[in-house]
Amino acid sequence: MTERMYYTCDALDMETEVLSCTPQENGHYHVILSATLFHPQGGGQPSDQGTLNNVNMLQAMQDGDTLIHITDGPLPAGPVHLKVNAELRSQHTRYHSAGHIIGLAGEKYGWRGVKGNHKPGEGRIVFEALASPATVTVEDFTAEIAALTEHPAPRRITEAEGKRMVTWGELKPYACGGTHVQNTADIGHIQIIKVKEKKGQLTVQYALGV
Repeated sequence: MTERMYYTCDALDMETEVLSCTPQENGHYHVILSATLFHPQGGGQPSDQGTLNNVNMLQAMQDGDTLIHITDGPLPAGPVHLKVNAELRSQHTRYHSAGHIIGLAGEKYGWRGVKGNHKPGEGRIVFEALASPATVTVEDFTAEIAALTEHPAPRRITEAEGKRMVTWGELKPYACGGTHVQNTADIGHIQIIKVKEKKGQLTVQYALGV
């Protein structure tokens, strides 16, 4: 089983080992590594991209308990240098962290986040109603997000009942396997674009500024 270093490490390059490389009909290759920094697509977060030696790693994906790295070229078994695309990782990380902050803001008004898409141009959080939810506006979310992020807070990662819990400072933690900023100040400006309530669900569209 591949060791998932991104759970505990923010590094973007490392030495690892190719365990297998299987050609696919579409010309790509499925590579299994002994350890990886590449975060796969999941939990609303897009896959990392990068390189394995000089071969492009196009997408990492979870297949059961197996983490597959899709490459555009073959790799021999043995040592390999892994490098994550830093700009793309930063985008994914900031958007995912913003999603958590928006989730916390929604809870204040009686809404619980159940699904998210943490991708530039497609950022959104879907909420379901808790007891007696309030009607919420763009301005409400904007004000609550400003209050939650007013004071920069460091990331805290803990474990509870076998789950990885992520938060910043004293904010409420969420169970999450994604990558997140080291400090809330690193997220940047969270812009709430649209808030729409329909059939017991609340959808919040968002984007990030600098």
